[in-house]
Amino acid sequence: MAGLRIESPLTSEQETLVSKIIGAAIEVHSKLGPGFLEKIYEHALCYELHQRGIPFECQKAINVPYKNILISGQQLDLVVDGIVIVELKAVDHLSPIHQAQLMSYLKTTGLKIGLLINFNVKLLKDGGIRRILR
Repeated sequence: MAGLRIESPLTSEQETLVSKIIGAAIEVHSKLGPGFLEKIYEHALCYELHQRGIPFECQKAINVPYKNILISGQQLDLVVDGIVIVELKAVDHLSPIHQAQLMSYLKTTGLKIGLLINFNVKLLKDGGIRRILR
């Protein structure tokens, strides 16, 4: 049987960017492990992205449209290369509300790709990373 290939709705450039972000997150997790506050992981991931030359915005402020007004005060953990929203967590397990939160961010910004990363796991590859597409 030949290798199974799953078609992705993302371009090769988008897939490459997502892979680079995940690689940086794995590096952070391998050095720090679980147990820290979300802010610690955020700072470490920003450092890794910077070291790898990957452009990002940390704590990017967005306005949320409501009827005919814009409500300020919402911040995204990371926006990488203007393409991927990265929402960081340090919780016992990811829940549907975390995915809904990221979907709301994608809808509000018009972006299409999100990564939900939970650093409070033994291994990131075992349920610590979820890719969300809008």
